[in-house]
Amino acid sequence: MENIKILWADDEIDLLKPQILFLKQKGYDVTAVTNGHDALEECGENDFDVVFLDESMPGLTGLETLAKIKESNPVLPVVMITKNEAENVMEEAIGSEITDYLIKPVNPHQILLTLKKIIDKKELVRDKNSSDYQQEFRQILMQINGGLSMVEWADVYKKIINWELKLDESDTTQMAEILAMQKTEANAEFSKFIMRNYEDWINENSKDVPTMSHNLLRKKVFPEVNDEIPTVMLLLDNLRFDQWKTIEPIVSELFRVEEEDFFYSILPTTTQYSRNAIFSGLMPADIYKHYPEKWLNDNQEGGKNMHEDEFLGDQIGRVFRKEVKHSYTKVTSVHKAKLMNDNILNTLQNDLTVIVYNFIDMLSHARTEMEVLKELAGDEAAYRSLTKSWFLHSPLWNALQKIAERDVKLIITTDHGTIRVKTPSRVVGDRETTTNLRYKVGRNLQYDKKDVLDFRDPSKVMLPKPNVSSTFIFAKEDKFFLYPNRYNHFNNYYKNTFQHGGISLEEVICPVVRLRTK
Repeated sequence: MENIKILWADDEIDLLKPQILFLKQKGYDVTAVTNGHDALEECGENDFDVVFLDESMPGLTGLETLAKIKESNPVLPVVMITKNEAENVMEEAIGSEITDYLIKPVNPHQILLTLKKIIDKKELVRDKNSSDYQQEFRQILMQINGGLSMVEWADVYKKIINWELKLDESDTTQMAEILAMQKTEANAEFSKFIMRNYEDWINENSKDVPTMSHNLLRKKVFPEVNDEIPTVMLLLDNLRFDQWKTIEPIVSELFRVEEEDFFYSILPTTTQYSRNAIFSGLMPADIYKHYPEKWLNDNQEGGKNMHEDEFLGDQIGRVFRKEVKHSYTKVTSVHKAKLMNDNILNTLQNDLTVIVYNFIDMLSHARTEMEVLKELAGDEAAYRSLTKSWFLHSPLWNALQKIAERDVKLIITTDHGTIRVKTPSRVVGDRETTTNLRYKVGRNLQYDKKDVLDFRDPSKVMLPKPNVSSTFIFAKEDKFFLYPNRYNHFNNYYKNTFQHGGISLEEVICPVVRLRTK
């Protein structure tokens, strides 16, 4: 506890030498005085973190000293120490805003416990961000447990992200830990919300249905398309809301945000399912039905997102029923990024330009595989920082700067997010069972029911069935699925890596932002 400075005022200070010595051995810096006048003088000349104040000192009493300390330093924590348990003394002390009180004789561990409470609390409120979050903490807590709607869940998630970003700046470790716990609680409740509503949403049996992957273009992109102003849709694979908020200040230098909205990714929250649904305008079961030769199930070899261009063209034909000049570009390498950047102005001859940029998805997967990236993106804040650094120096930002010189509508969105997994959950399956850590498809799956949302009949949520007896299971919160063999090895390998496919605020609630050149 270095640099924690304590002032202790007591007319019997010599009797407290054992306690003071104990505190010094624990690393506290203790200044001892024997009366209220000296205490006030010390407070005037030095900065203290805590004052221990004897209530019954001769001359200037403890309560009188307390009042004068609070006049000049109202936020300085003061602990009243008294032999007197009289109710009126305690009421007066509490009314004068003491932080805590102890009854003599005090033992060292009582003092240490009091100090830990005070110093921890003081660290939490040390800067304005922490103080503001303390005020909002209870409100967010009440919202989380208050039966939220799909819109309210997005609002709560954005509030949590807003605090994450503020605490990134202030580097308040204690506060960040509390926020992380609150986010964990939010994800637990959000998982229950998804479990209650998902099947009704997919089958449109509810009045309160969010925009989802399969109707994202119809609701959020196509209404913006016309032949007067080109529309550019940029889909950044795996872009979480917090990552969007990290790059927003950069993008806003050249583009004005007209609407920041959200959609809910379908399950599984993976590229194969959610992005194919976005470009086809269909749920996976319908893609399989209408394009049987173009849909590969999880256990089949081959690229799972090879036909997005065709899917997009067909959906445009169904919705517009006329020709819409459009192009589709997928960027999966540095070479393709350079070509996209070189060609970006030519694409503005189209009514709609779609660019799929895979960097963030590659970053999350590479982080799992490469030790150096595990160090660089060790936690959420570092992951955000790495995203910002990449974006600033990317061909993508260079391309956006070029189109910002024209009158352009820009829509930035994603297909799903990602969550840092922490809690392993055992699953047993046959050889055909998929390897994804956040969802699995297979026959005769054995799993812990409390950790998953399961669909024994995938057709109920418009998912294809590789086999008649196939079951889909989705990991809730920060769980990740492990097989029993080499369990500890894979637990150590995958714990704290960023994964997707399951149910969490980070994976499901995705940004869709409409911008216009300034």
